[in-house]
Amino acid sequence: MLFQCQLDKSFEIDLAYTPDTVEIFADDFISTNLYERDIAISPKGDEIIFTLSDYTRSKHCLVSIRKTGSVWGRKEILGFSGQYSDMEPCLSPNGNELFFASDRPTEVKSEKDDYNIWVSARINDGWSEPKPLPSTINSEKDEFFPSIAGNGNLYFTSVRENGIGSEDILISRFLDGEYTNPEPLDSNINTPAYEFNAYITPEEDLLIFGSYGRKDDMGGGDLYFSSKDKYGNWKAAVNMGPQINSDKLDFCPFIDISRGNFYFTSERILSMDKKIENVSELEGLANHILNGMGNIYRIHFHSIRIR
Repeated sequence: MLFQCQLDKSFEIDLAYTPDTVEIFADDFISTNLYERDIAISPKGDEIIFTLSDYTRSKHCLVSIRKTGSVWGRKEILGFSGQYSDMEPCLSPNGNELFFASDRPTEVKSEKDDYNIWVSARINDGWSEPKPLPSTINSEKDEFFPSIAGNGNLYFTSVRENGIGSEDILISRFLDGEYTNPEPLDSNINTPAYEFNAYITPEEDLLIFGSYGRKDDMGGGDLYFSSKDKYGNWKAAVNMGPQINSDKLDFCPFIDISRGNFYFTSERILSMDKKIENVSELEGLANHILNGMGNIYRIHFHSIRIR
């Protein structure tokens, strides 16, 4: 069962539209004056799942929008979400599993503490009760932003003793139905700074991720990409440039493979240089979509200078 968001109505969403320049995605419906981040779209294009947070970002919920026929339904909080902070949804390439990060208590810990990676299976018209990934993946540190390759390999963000920087991107290979011990990606990806929120393509040939603190950072944290060389090694990561990145935090990448759009989250704001003359203007600025609370953006993937 899903819990319906209040004061909400259906909305027209065209996932097949492929803009040549970056645009806010579904403004006033998905991207609003609240805090939205992280998006996952089912392979069939009939379900959108994203993270919706309150103004203080103290509560993160996974919100779903489903399409029946040609009509999109209302925004609804997933039935297992809403009590704890759940975020960063990732659908498996076949769309039958939903991975996400949550601070909900595990069987090992009876109280919520750190963030771990959880998984839920698609059942009928909903999702099963989530289960935490094994202790091979979930540690006493935070684990964030799962991303699944077509072969089941898991990429995620964490801090480990064998890491390179303040926060690293790790890989756990899925072999014989089990996850191997996670390993940090090499120095072509991870640096002494912060690397986080990595999206891996199903073919495992392109990695897009966030980083903060690099010399070419445009401000706040940027998105970078890396592809593999002919030997299967990751090339040195490249900043995605001003076409994607701003002077604010840009992060949480996702490619809708079936329809060819690139999505990401940004905290960019409305430029307001003139003097604010009255309270109404200030309130309008605070409640504007571009109030810095975070929105989801998209652009046609083939319009990006990448690879």
